[in-house]
Amino acid sequence: MKTTVVRAVAGLLFAATLAGCGFQLRGSSGQYNMPFQSIYLAFPETSPLGTELKRNLRAGDTVRIENDASKAQALFDVLGESRGKSILSLNSLGRVREYSLSYTLVFRVRDANNKELLAPTEITLRRNIAFDESQVLAKESEEALLYRDMQSDLVQQILRRLAAIKPAA
Repeated sequence: MKTTVVRAVAGLLFAATLAGCGFQLRGSSGQYNMPFQSIYLAFPETSPLGTELKRNLRAGDTVRIENDASKAQALFDVLGESRGKSILSLNSLGRVREYSLSYTLVFRVRDANNKELLAPTEITLRRNIAFDESQVLAKESEEALLYRDMQSDLVQQILRRLAAIKPAA
């Protein structure tokens, strides 16, 4: 009993020390140091992915999002964006039991002189979803939620790739 209390107090003391020293996982603050001050995002105006990426870039306070490509230091070109849904497995009656959802984005980044900073890059995310005919509306909502989750994950991957760009000397 006494050793359990000592271990609990030691664990609590260790956790408090770790939290107090300012330890933080790299990139966990959501802030990235971008190698450019302004960027033009070539997303359609109604793109949910483009809107979320803009929101995340604006939250950093270091990058300005330009509406005119000629004023930006970096140009983000969307070469392709697609969502997909395919059958993953069937039950013994031949009905769908699982679907595989995919979200793919192909993009590149250029500088103001049209030189490629990041070659065409493809990011594909996949999620599996179980399907039940008796819960069609719930599964549609779950599918929409999974696509939103993939979109958020995609934005974070884009931000990490943008932050990793090495500007031309």
